[in-house]
Amino acid sequence: MPEDNRKQQLLELFTTITSKTKIVEPMQKIHGTLRDRDAIEREIALIMREILDQGYFQTKLAPRQLAKLVAAYYDGKNDTEIARVLGDEKLSKTVARARVRLKLFRDLDFKMPFDRNYMEELLESGKTMKEVSEELDVSPSTLREYRHVIEQERDMTLNPYLERIRDVMEDRDLSEQMTRSATNDGLSEAIDITEAIDMTEL
Repeated sequence: MPEDNRKQQLLELFTTITSKTKIVEPMQKIHGTLRDRDAIEREIALIMREILDQGYFQTKLAPRQLAKLVAAYYDGKNDTEIARVLGDEKLSKTVARARVRLKLFRDLDFKMPFDRNYMEELLESGKTMKEVSEELDVSPSTLREYRHVIEQERDMTLNPYLERIRDVMEDRDLSEQMTRSATNDGLSEAIDITEAIDMTEL
């Protein structure tokens, strides 16, 4: 059988098995359809709007930007990469603070160059931030970042909203797994059938 005919036959088999009229677009292979991702971000943005309207935390990021932050975090991007997704690398510190407020922690957030319990004792001792930072040999800004992490870890205010966001993201992950599984199964079956056809030609 000529090579072109074999390729055409494989495409026809794949189309029939997967009930699709064309091979899935490259970006859809990875993250489902663009419409799926957009719908997920809109749903998260609505939750973010509720949080901001309640005044639970202040940020210059809009609800849709916060939704993109969450999606990018779940995709494994760091704060600088997330800032790029939002269109401005200079937003990395803003992203970091919003991420921590939403309890999207990283291991690095808790890697402090001093004993955490000792820092908490100093902060509760009545000393100023400047005095505590000097005692711990870090800058006041660094100390504030670590204090922010600990405060948000303990704060339960956003937990009901964050649980809803996690449910949305878990649904997204399940949808993507099913999409990948269906695509892979369809390809495997098409290849198996084509190989069987090839064997009959020997």
